[in-house]
Formats: sequence, structure tokens, C-alpha cells
Amino acid sequence: MSNLNKDKDDYFEEKSSILNSIGGLITFSTIMPLNIYTRIEDMAKLTWFWPFISFLVGIIGAIISYFLVNVLLIPPIICAAIIYGFFLMFNGYHHLDGLLDFGDALMVHGTPEKKLAVMRDSMVGTGGIALFFIVGIITITSFNSILAFGLFGAIIVSEMAGKIGLISCCISSKPGQDGTGRFFIEFMTIPKYLLSVLIAIIISYSLVSYVGIFGVIGGIFGGALISYLGKKHFKIATGDVLGASNEVGRLFSLLVMVIAFTWI
Repeated sequence: MSNLNKDKDDYFEEKSSILNSIGGLITFSTIMPLNIYTRIEDMAKLTWFWPFISFLVGIIGAIISYFLVNVLLIPPIICAAIIYGFFLMFNGYHHLDGLLDFGDALMVHGTPEKKLAVMRDSMVGTGGIALFFIVGIITITSFNSILAFGLFGAIIVSEMAGKIGLISCCISSKPGQDGTGRFFIEFMTIPKYLLSVLIAIIISYSLVSYVGIFGVIGGIFGGALISYLGKKHFKIATGDVLGASNEVGRLFSLLVMVIAFTWI
């Protein structure tokens, strides 16, 4: 999140309208050149809306997937890798950075403070690379299965479910004393969370029937898992923990949808 290294007065302008806050959240979390900057508090108030920004990103990914598979006739496994790379890039590698830092911190023995210090270190170690490899391989192969089934709508669901994982981590985690992640945790309330999940379930069911519902459940599970690990190892959740919950939420969404389509 290199943009956050700017002076706060330069980056976060005091524009508090809902549209500006949504635009700021899009600018903050994607590479879309909207160049709308708002206070972090104003963006964080719309944390519950984040999955629906990813819903739009997922639509782009689904369109690209359909074109690659059905027009260019590219094998699904190659398309799966391209789509995964597209999502990582379009999200500005923010969540991937969190996943790498999270993996490094999990490998550390010692106190939560020592682990947090490693997480905040700019270096990437074996733990981060290994975790990215595991998450990446499972995500790509799950995308491959989804494409082989012709469930292009599930691609949209999985990207939205990644953010469901993130807000699930927010609602079940304790914020730290500093960092931008604490704002998203503090402004995430149970009513907003339930509203976001309900809307996501309705959208997902309309796209791929019951398989979509399982996709949302998978995202919730992924976020809850990262929240549990965060509490166990660090006591609190940072922005890196939230980033990891997005990547793991997407993974479990895809995996559960593959299982649901195959067995149910």
C-alpha cells in the first residue's frame, strides 16, 4: 500500500459524501485511475460495501475468461492462471502483500509482538513465499475446475466472496492501536455485516444457483480462519491480516463451489 506513505493531508481529502467515499475505496483498493481521495474514516464506513466493488471486478474477470476460453480457445488451466494474475494485478497487489507478510509472521516463534514486527518488515521470507505458493496453486486449479464446468458466474462470486472473507475477518477481529486496518475493523458492525452477506447471497444465487451460496459460505469460512489465526498468533488484526483474509476467502469460495457442483 505504497500510496499510504504519502502525507495524510495530501492523500486523504476531507470529502464525506457517499459517492466520494465509494470512489475513494475504489481508488484505494484497485488500480482504476479514478484518483478520488477521501479520509480513511470515510472509506472505512463503507467497508460493508467492499464486496460489491469486487463484484464489478469479478464481472470483468468473467468476461475475460469467457473470451479466452470460448473465443480464443485457450485451455482452462492457462486461462485460470491469467485470471488469477488479473485479479491480483487489478487489486494493486494490496492483498497479496498482506498474504506474504502474514505467511512470514506465522513462521516466527516467540511473542505476538515479535511476530508483528516481522509482519511489518518490508522483507519477504520463506513463509510468505510458501503460503503464496499454496494459496496460488489451489486458487488456480480451482479456477481451472470452475472454467471446465462452464461456471463463469462463479468467477464473479469468488471475487466478491474474497471481500466477504475480509469483512468476516473484520467483524471477528480486534484492531491494533495503529495502521489503516484498524479503521475497517472499527467501522464494521454486525448489522452492516449481515446486510452485506445477505446481498452477496442473493447476487450469488442469481448467478450460479445454490453453488453461489456455497461460494459465499466458503468466503466466510476463509475470513474466519484467518481471523482465528490472527488472534492466536498476534492477538490483533492488522491490514496485512485483512489482506490475507481476502486471498484465503477467495480460495475457499472457489474450493467449496467446486465441491458443491461436483457432489451435490
